[in-house]
Amino acid sequence: MKYYFLKKEKWDRALDNLLADYRIYAPLYNEFGHQDYEPLTSDLVSAIVYNKPKPVSPLKIFFLPVKENVTTEDLDEKPAIIIGVPACDIEALGILDEIYLDESYEDRFYRMRRENTIIIGSDCFDINEHCHCTSYGINPWPSSSKGDLSVTINNDLVILRVLSDRGNKFATETVSAEVVSDLSMISFIDVRHREIESLLSRVNKELPDYKKTGEIVKQATKAVWMKYSSTCVSCGACTTVCPTCTCFLLIDKPGFHKVKQMDACQYPGFEKTAGGEDPLKELQNRFRNRHMCKYVWKPEKFKNLACTGCGRCIEACIGKINKNKLFIETAK
Repeated sequence: MKYYFLKKEKWDRALDNLLADYRIYAPLYNEFGHQDYEPLTSDLVSAIVYNKPKPVSPLKIFFLPVKENVTTEDLDEKPAIIIGVPACDIEALGILDEIYLDESYEDRFYRMRRENTIIIGSDCFDINEHCHCTSYGINPWPSSSKGDLSVTINNDLVILRVLSDRGNKFATETVSAEVVSDLSMISFIDVRHREIESLLSRVNKELPDYKKTGEIVKQATKAVWMKYSSTCVSCGACTTVCPTCTCFLLIDKPGFHKVKQMDACQYPGFEKTAGGEDPLKELQNRFRNRHMCKYVWKPEKFKNLACTGCGRCIEACIGKINKNKLFIETAK
């Protein structure tokens, strides 16, 4: 793994200069103490949040807009840089790429956005209450070439870990970072990685792994689904904030236009047909369907994980439903 470094002051100045040619997004704290991606401006560069989990919004919002006309011409957007992406979101790109870059059904808008975006991850040096990436075999630091770089802040230094050729070019040519030759400069990173990995393992010691969870979901009885869906209000928040949920509607509009609009399997009428039949009319069936999709059906079809353990669905749930409690209780 190759590392580069530069002074934080130089890094901030480079980002400021890049604003002329790129749309740059980075996590910032809001008035409620939560961090989320915001468009970067010169006066906000120094306020970027690094090495803290995690933006409220998933990375997918940059590649799969809530609504877009898919019969328009090619995108006319400035290239983008997204900073501070956690490992769970970068890993989620795996299944999105499998779905939207499939050579038989490629989504050209998704492809253009992916090719037009530099993804700079951020190592997590802390955890949120519901983080459980390691339970599914994901490290709490970006290590996949699905991203381009990962950034770590150490006092007045910015340390960049290269994940892709594009990331290497960005580090060397765009921000003129220097190669790390003294390994003592980055020794603290490995220590922090192991500390966070150990912490996550301890707090999630009862949580089954991804494969075992699929078995639990398949075997769960109707009583389990009725119990845990009893406070669900069908708001769809769990799917909206999920970095891997991708269901959408294709709506015909006048003038032979088609609008792709993100959908959610928890909405009433999600599977209702023109003839009036609705196999997911009952709430507990919709609730079960989501978990079957994540842990049973998608693993049968795709190589990449359909849940990366970000915990956003638990945090966003109005009904205070904790899927991890469901898995732990049903596993006993």
